[in-house]
Amino acid sequence: MPGAIPSSRSTRTQNINTTMSSMATYLQKEVANEEEEQEEEVAMAYETQTAAMATEAKRAPVTADRRVRNDLETTLPKPYMARALAAPDTDHPNGTVGRKHNDMTVLQQHVAFFDIDGDGIVYPWETYKGMRAMGVNVILSILLAIGINGALSYATLPGWIPSPLLPVYIDNLHKSKHGSDSGTYDTEGRYVPVNLENLFSKYARTKPDKLTFRELWDMTEGNRVAWDFFGWVANKGEWALLYVLAKDDEGFLSKEAVRGCFDGSLFDLLAKKQMGYDKKMY
Repeated sequence: MPGAIPSSRSTRTQNINTTMSSMATYLQKEVANEEEEQEEEVAMAYETQTAAMATEAKRAPVTADRRVRNDLETTLPKPYMARALAAPDTDHPNGTVGRKHNDMTVLQQHVAFFDIDGDGIVYPWETYKGMRAMGVNVILSILLAIGINGALSYATLPGWIPSPLLPVYIDNLHKSKHGSDSGTYDTEGRYVPVNLENLFSKYARTKPDKLTFRELWDMTEGNRVAWDFFGWVANKGEWALLYVLAKDDEGFLSKEAVRGCFDGSLFDLLAKKQMGYDKKMY
């Protein structure tokens, strides 16, 4: 019928328009879904990246209480890299200026002050002389000489037979490293700058580069490793002695004094101070 043709064309046109509209709606939904997926991927990537660099965990409040530095590389190149010959920090990126390392690790340099005759072996009487040179009284110097050499000697010996003379062999000093310490020395006697910096970022609350005795005590508590009884005692004893020897007039132990202890330069300054040098301590 002639009148049915326009109606059929109109129907087809409507069907085409409906189909195109449906396709457009479908495409819009697809585009929206793709954009949403892309946004989710970006958000997930950002969250993953953020998590990968996070230094705090909500379910471990201690990580917020003891914060670590994330800005060290602005002043100290590769702070995570262990240094064999020098003890740098953010204020001294090249270590102690003018100090000769004599091809010894930083741990060996720490003990070399007590090697009075330079033969690479530290005997108790040399430890005693070194303590006296730094101003430690006679009785404590005797006790420290016996205690330090007694604790370190056997681990550093070149053989298995103990020596009654309690010598400490500097070449094997890394073998005497104890646990529950700050981790600033690695197991080969190298110096790890980031651990010195984190020591202060975690525990120095009063001043950022100085420790009170209470903060120092908290640090030794925080470094305790389970069942490491020797390490607990040794760590507290070492830090207590350092605090007594190097604290300033306000009762603070400075980061510079601690750094100087690690490479042994502090001991030279303490000895010079006892000899009447007016050079200011840290």
